Amino acid sequence: MHQIKVKLFAHLTQFMPQVGVKGEAPYDCARGSTVNSVLRELHVPLEHCHLVLVNGLFIHPEQRDLHALAKGDTLAVWPPIAGG
Repeated sequence: MHQIKVKLFAHLTQFMPQVGVKGEAPYDCARGSTVNSVLRELHVPLEHCHLVLVNGLFIHPEQRDLHALAKGDTLAVWPPIAGG
C-alpha cells in the first residue's frame, strides 16, 4: 500500500474518501493501482470524469486503466462543466 492525494471537484466532492483540507484528501491504495481502479474504489462514476490529471498531467481516457499511480501522486478529477 502507498498513499496518494485525491482531489475531486464540483459535484464529485461527494465521493471524497474523507474530509480533506482545501478539497483534497489522502488515500491509501494498493501498489499498481491505476487511475480508474482508484476512481472505482471511490465509487466515482467514470462517465463523470471529464478532466483527469496526475501530478498536473492530463491522462487521456484510454490510458486511465493503464496509468499506475505511485506513492505521493496527486490525482485530480473534474466533471464536465458547462458555463457561459
